[in-house]
Amino acid sequence: MENQYRTIFQRLLNGESVPFNASEYYKIGNACNDTRKLLVQLNNETDLDLIRKLLSDITASNIDTSTSLFPPFQINYGKNTKIGKNVFINFDCTFLDLGGITIEDDVMIAPKVSLLSEGHPIDIKYRKTLTAGKIHIKKNVWIGANATILQGVTIGENSVVAAGSVVSKDVPDNVVVGGIPAKIIKSII
Repeated sequence: MENQYRTIFQRLLNGESVPFNASEYYKIGNACNDTRKLLVQLNNETDLDLIRKLLSDITASNIDTSTSLFPPFQINYGKNTKIGKNVFINFDCTFLDLGGITIEDDVMIAPKVSLLSEGHPIDIKYRKTLTAGKIHIKKNVWIGANATILQGVTIGENSVVAAGSVVSKDVPDNVVVGGIPAKIIKSII
């Protein structure tokens, strides 16, 4: 039974699973369509200040002038993404943020990185359900090209995610992780 006092967005941000047939599910599609309209503008823009302005509109938060994003960029909702200062997001990144994405200061994100705070159960009976879990990228993290960070994962301070990795579990501070699934390769401090 749905909780009538919380929106579908609040439920997902709280980590609740929501079936496709939930009465408010249509609101997700509507919100994502609104975000896509802004993305069309962002992905055709070359002026960094205007890109930051559009990203601020998409995330409903202030994007600091020290932060840079190189389009093209894809994000489904936007309002559950928080981006710190001096963050660099390179070309072709994809964020699914209904579960929440926090990127702290001084983070570098290479091309084709996917931050996916959403998923679906494996069991076929429940697969038409949206699951969500917060992604937290802490200070000074570097995420290599074509890496994927899955729902519910925290990447610890100063850590590096090697290119092509799939991170399905939390990463401690000050390590390099790599592989599928990502495992600690070495300590860096």
